[in-house]
Amino acid sequence: MKDFSGKVLFLDRSDINTDEIIPAKYLTEITKAALKPYVLEDLKLDGFDPKKDIEGKKVIITRENFGCGSSREHAPWALEVNNIFTVVAVNFARIFRQNMYNCGMLAIDMEASIVDDMFANFAGKETLATVDTEKTTITLKAGDLEKSYAFKLEGFDKALIDSDGWVGYADMKY
Repeated sequence: MKDFSGKVLFLDRSDINTDEIIPAKYLTEITKAALKPYVLEDLKLDGFDPKKDIEGKKVIITRENFGCGSSREHAPWALEVNNIFTVVAVNFARIFRQNMYNCGMLAIDMEASIVDDMFANFAGKETLATVDTEKTTITLKAGDLEKSYAFKLEGFDKALIDSDGWVGYADMKY
């Protein structure tokens, strides 16, 4: 199973689409690894530099409608090869969310007020997230400040996480 915990990258914007996660011009690449240097390359966000800000981050916390736009598996793949296995958002585009779980990655839906609290208390600080898929909690820590937040992980989504994605699930079941 993947390690869903790590340093947090805060992206304070709604509607980050799949073309911003991985630009379409790279969709001809034949390996996931080839996508690695281009993740979030086209994301326009004040103060954000993908060449400097992504390295070492394993968790993204963002706003509404993450992964909207064209449906493609390349967007979760680009995150995965950069060791970003957890995205927390108010909500996700339906196909993107399912593609995350199919890859054995977490797409955690949180109420807007909770995401607002995360940004208010932790954005702009070096923040570490500890994700517990059994207790279904994410704990953020920056300096002396630490807060835990509950999330839902049930049914087929949980089975996919426990199996490291669709391929692992299919291997166990079929």
